[in-house]
Amino acid sequence: MRLDKYLKVCRIFKRRTVSKDIISFGQVSINNKKTKPSSEVKIGDHIKLNLSNKEITIEVLSIDDKIKKNEVTNLYKIIDEKEIKSPEES
Repeated sequence: MRLDKYLKVCRIFKRRTVSKDIISFGQVSINNKKTKPSSEVKIGDHIKLNLSNKEITIEVLSIDDKIKKNEVTNLYKIIDEKEIKSPEES
C-alpha cells in the first residue's frame, strides 16, 4: 500500500492530500530512509513522523484498505513519541 494512503487509512492524517503534502516536505521516513508519497509500506516497517512539536515512530502491524474506526489501533504500534521543544523554549 502507498505510504500516503496508509497514513490516511490509519487515521494519522484526516485526508490523503494532507498526508501527501507532509511526506513531500520530507517530514516522514520509512526505516530511516527518505520517502515519497508513493513509497510502498510493508508489515514490519518503522515509519517516523516529524510533526511540528512531536516526533512519532510507529511500526506497521497490518495493512488493510478498509477498516473500522475502532480497529485502527490494530494497524500500527507506537514505538516512540517525543516532544520537540521550539528554540524559544530553550
